[in-house]
Amino acid sequence: MKKIIIVAAIFVSTMLNAQDMKVLKGDFGALKGQTEVNVEFDFSKLTLMKEEKTEAQYVEERAKELNEKNKGVGDVWKKKWESSKELIWKPKFLELINVVLSKDKKDLTFQEGLTSAKYTLIVEAVWIYPGWDVAMMKKPAKVTTLIKLVETNNKSNVLLELSSKEAPGDQWGSNFSNESRIGEGFAKTGKSVAKMILKKI
Repeated sequence: MKKIIIVAAIFVSTMLNAQDMKVLKGDFGALKGQTEVNVEFDFSKLTLMKEEKTEAQYVEERAKELNEKNKGVGDVWKKKWESSKELIWKPKFLELINVVLSKDKKDLTFQEGLTSAKYTLIVEAVWIYPGWDVAMMKKPAKVTTLIKLVETNNKSNVLLELSSKEAPGDQWGSNFSNESRIGEGFAKTGKSVAKMILKKI
């Protein structure tokens, strides 16, 4: 009975942490007839935790905390954190947005480095909560982003702006890696953007 209550609590917690995605301005019209879109990620204004710490502040404090518990562990974690953007977060977003579009037979690909593409999707990381996992009890990560579709050669021309608030990042079973949970939040964001594209065009 106790296990059932715990599982139910986790389920309710997950439901309460649903993603809120909405169009702030513009529409998806520019994507009609396009087969590829360039993607850029921006982490320059990222804040973390409820206190909205800067990324530099968060990394410094977290590394110090881990080093105090086990010497050297914080230094290792810092390297993992720094590499997570390229190895986990960006790939997760790109993988899911393309998988969802492909499954629906949509001939549209999102990829970094497509500088010849007419349009660029800018994914700005606004706020991240890493979540936590201690066996039976856990809290998913949350990822908030601001997503803009702009002209590649004139990025001041914003054709579409989306707000994605608190995309949940979690996996079935245990996931003790903060970076991996955050990656699932980026995956959820990519999936949601793809679904909006399919619905709107």
